[in-house]
Amino acid sequence: MNNASSTTIPATPPTTGLATRFTAFRILLMLSLVLPTAVWTSYQTFVILEPNELRPLEWVQLCLASVLYLWLSMAFWTAIIGFILKLFKRDPLTLKRQHAFADKHLKLNNRHALIMPVYNEDTLRIMAGFEANVLGISKEAQSDQFDFYMLSDTQDESLIDKELSYWASMLKRLPSDIANRCFYRRRVNNTERKVGNVKDFCQRWGYMYESMTVLDADSVMSGSKVVELAQRMEFNAKVGLIQTIPMPVRQTTFFGRFVQFAAHVYSPMLATGLAFWQTNSANYWGHNATIRISAFIDTCGLPKLTGRKPFGGDILSHDFVEAALLRRAGWEVYLLTDHHGSYEEVPPNIIDYATRDRRWVQGNMQHLALIKTPKLRTANRLHFLFGAFAYVSSILLLFMLIAGTADAVIKSLTPPVYFTQPYQLFPTWLITKQAVMEITLYVTIALLFLPKMLGILLTLLQRSREFGGPLKFMFSAILEFSFAVLLAPIMLMYHSYFVLNVLAGKSVKWEAQTREGKMLPWRTAFTFTWPLTLLGLVWSAVVLVFAPALFYWLLPVLTGLVLAYPVIRYSSSVSLGLMFKRIGILLIPEELRPTYEMKKLQQTTANLNAAPYLVNVFTLPAEQWQDMQSQHLPNAIPDDKNKETQEGTNILTPKKLA
Repeated sequence: MNNASSTTIPATPPTTGLATRFTAFRILLMLSLVLPTAVWTSYQTFVILEPNELRPLEWVQLCLASVLYLWLSMAFWTAIIGFILKLFKRDPLTLKRQHAFADKHLKLNNRHALIMPVYNEDTLRIMAGFEANVLGISKEAQSDQFDFYMLSDTQDESLIDKELSYWASMLKRLPSDIANRCFYRRRVNNTERKVGNVKDFCQRWGYMYESMTVLDADSVMSGSKVVELAQRMEFNAKVGLIQTIPMPVRQTTFFGRFVQFAAHVYSPMLATGLAFWQTNSANYWGHNATIRISAFIDTCGLPKLTGRKPFGGDILSHDFVEAALLRRAGWEVYLLTDHHGSYEEVPPNIIDYATRDRRWVQGNMQHLALIKTPKLRTANRLHFLFGAFAYVSSILLLFMLIAGTADAVIKSLTPPVYFTQPYQLFPTWLITKQAVMEITLYVTIALLFLPKMLGILLTLLQRSREFGGPLKFMFSAILEFSFAVLLAPIMLMYHSYFVLNVLAGKSVKWEAQTREGKMLPWRTAFTFTWPLTLLGLVWSAVVLVFAPALFYWLLPVLTGLVLAYPVIRYSSSVSLGLMFKRIGILLIPEELRPTYEMKKLQQTTANLNAAPYLVNVFTLPAEQWQDMQSQHLPNAIPDDKNKETQEGTNILTPKKLA
């Protein structure tokens, strides 16, 4: 029995409380904004095409455009609401004036765990990051309520030895009272990947803790943020999960710095819009979140899915599903939009970034089979749908562009027919709805780019100094915007290819991602870009010859494809990224004012050394096994009994080296 269940929950202090107002109304409000916008833009497209008799390819364009307008409208209105709330400093949950967390003095009554699941990662980075997280919490007044676990699924023998040696080195540096609450556990068989790793921890030691804060291998969270999440969990008895916004940091390549700058500018506004309409049915992103362990054990056991991979087998993007199951069981799930104190790292180049997306494409498309799960909340079904559509939209847009190009080429090769009926007295002229075309174009541009403009405006008005001042921020924003336009068609093609691979039944391995930046070799860049460049050149030639008027409309797409080779190569440059950093471009707040945890991470990375290790430093707490039963989901393989037992996932006991 989890000790939290026997604890009396005190009255919730004002800024610790998590609550929403007008929950049902918000979904209705979003529908009342999104649907008319999508219907109007789709109808305008029909008005443009209809006077000259719709051909099959035009019907294809119209249908695809209608679906894409629905997607664009949802993203657009989410950003607009986020902008308004951020501008007037309103909390997206309560809609009241937003205040900083002010209940840091509240006493924690229960114990809490911080866990970092790892798998074949860069040992130096994960150990330095883990130590920075531990030291950050140790500075807090209530740090004695926390234990710290590195949950290793590493299978590479050389990395296993490094983990043990660096762990021993870390324990020697930490104060003894902190070191005694740090635990390293490695599974011999890493069944069910990260899901099985966290599940194993909960089943063995979950009874000791009210909540667990889940880190990724590259996560860093401030001690004050971790304590705040634990306090919110204790003082909100109905809350099952609290998700923070992980902000990218520590990037050196130009691409990495581009991604982290964009996240710091746009993510707070977009997350605020999301929190507004999803209310207490927020999503889980797999890390930088705090979860009530008893609720997790009771409701989040994931079954295997029937059918062949990639749709069958283990649930890959488990986090979305776990949030939905918590909410289905009555637990509340929240997204905190205060973006301070929660950090992660991103892939340093476009190839590694796309590789990570390839895994997410497969995992998110699995969710389409789970939308029909009984008793899910509307917001969670939308999470499943939008998660998949974030990638499916790419192939729909690609098909629409191909259909538009084919239609234009066919029309250019087909002589116009002005007399379509026998004995027709007057010719049938082609009708161009110029005014409607211009209005629809401007609205589409607004749907695409206004959210970015609002994010830039909001940052300029409220926190441009955090990015080096107004002038440097504006230069950075223009650079980010320009590169985003250049990058968009490259990612469009990669995502389309990934979706086709999933539909063709090709699965993917979920391996550790690259985290440290270095310049991609020309050969690597060429391998991953020559099909894009060839496609861009052929497409450009066809359009210029047969439909030159269309060329200028397609120029942003064609430019990105033709230049994919140098874009991918030079955006991976560390020297280019650091040059922009030196002159104050693409700066982020944490570079101007590093947090304690960021400083410690940097220092530890530079000074961390391996050390001989002894068996006794790997002592683990006493176990009290709790079965975590699989939940009933559509297409799930029946699992009446939890087949994984305490003996079924053996823990490695290190041998004495010194």
